[in-house]
Amino acid sequence: MSEPVPSITSAPEPLAVDQARRTRSYLIQMSIRVVCIIGAVLVDGWVRWALVAAAVVLPYSAVLIANSGRDQVTHDTSPVTPAAAPALTELSDIAPDAPRAPDAPAPDAPGAGRVIDHVDD
Repeated sequence: MSEPVPSITSAPEPLAVDQARRTRSYLIQMSIRVVCIIGAVLVDGWVRWALVAAAVVLPYSAVLIANSGRDQVTHDTSPVTPAAAPALTELSDIAPDAPRAPDAPAPDAPGAGRVIDHVDD
């Protein structure tokens, strides 16, 4: 029994791309944390405490999301089934009384119905 052929679509994301995605995600979340800290200094009331809470929770969630491994991405690796080509009509299905070019061979002659105007490029 032969082994299944590996598919390129089932290959994992390259390590460099994965690290760049995780780093970008972490930096975005830490930038939001800095904005929360600055906002907590500038505003007053309940908004300040909401920003402080966000600044406290964001590092934990950022680390969890950034360390959530390479197994997140899944791809559909099912084979593509090509559409069936339309059926061709048989030469015998052509009506014998159909008009034809004057230099065309008779419908029952050998080679009738094949390439008529062929130009090589």
